[in-house]
Amino acid sequence: MKTKNKRIWLWVAILLVVVFCLAPVLWQVLTSFKVNQDISRVPTVYFPTRLTLSHYFDLFARRPFWLYIFNSALVSIVSTALSLGIGAPAAYALARLRPWGGGVILGGVLVVTLFPGILLFFGLLEIVQRLHLGNNYLALIIPYTAINLPLTILVLRSFFEQLPKDLEDSARVDGYNTLQMLVQILIPMTVPALVTTGILTFIFAWNEFIFALTFITREQMKTIPVAAAQLGGASAFEIPYGSIAAATVVGTFPLVVLVLFFQRKIVQGLTAGAVKG
Repeated sequence: MKTKNKRIWLWVAILLVVVFCLAPVLWQVLTSFKVNQDISRVPTVYFPTRLTLSHYFDLFARRPFWLYIFNSALVSIVSTALSLGIGAPAAYALARLRPWGGGVILGGVLVVTLFPGILLFFGLLEIVQRLHLGNNYLALIIPYTAINLPLTILVLRSFFEQLPKDLEDSARVDGYNTLQMLVQILIPMTVPALVTTGILTFIFAWNEFIFALTFITREQMKTIPVAAAQLGGASAFEIPYGSIAAATVVGTFPLVVLVLFFQRKIVQGLTAGAVKG
């Protein structure tokens, strides 16, 4: 009976945690389908009986929201590819080649990860102005890549250190040079780490707001977070809650699909190395 009661309380606790985490998401989804009368009604209508898709239609009819999705996808994909493409060789060099001053480099990388990105804002703003990168995708791609590189290097370095050195010795005997061995043998074995790190980098670039708001002012180049924050109503006194909720759902849906698609790889990447032997 005690064991059964413990299981019941465990499932109750899990259910409460799930409800606590998913309640804001469910609220946004339901709001995006509510009619305006139900959104502003007092007392609050939690589960609407009248559903509408007008907020989604207005979202794409009044503003070029497909273009915002394209901008976010372009910036996120390119910055993620650059982070992995630069971070993987750097992580391998720190893990296996043991360069002179590698400990200092690794310590510097670790220190950089502790700084919040907002502290780099004024410095990046000065660089963007000096290089005339305003209203250019590079104004977002370069900072996103630089901010995510330290995390990429730290994660991939730990994976490279866990790989047996016998693989590299055998590859060298077969005539592989360092680059061929890294690309053809080692990187395919670290796919879970690449996927996990890549998704974290992608989510950061997709959701980033401050840099995208400041460095990009042209309407056709805005990303989803900026476009959603700047949604306006029919007058200055109206807040379009339905359209904002619809924009939130549209902006979050690709991330949900991405995480669900790579779910197994993410779990492998997070749990690899947790048990030895």
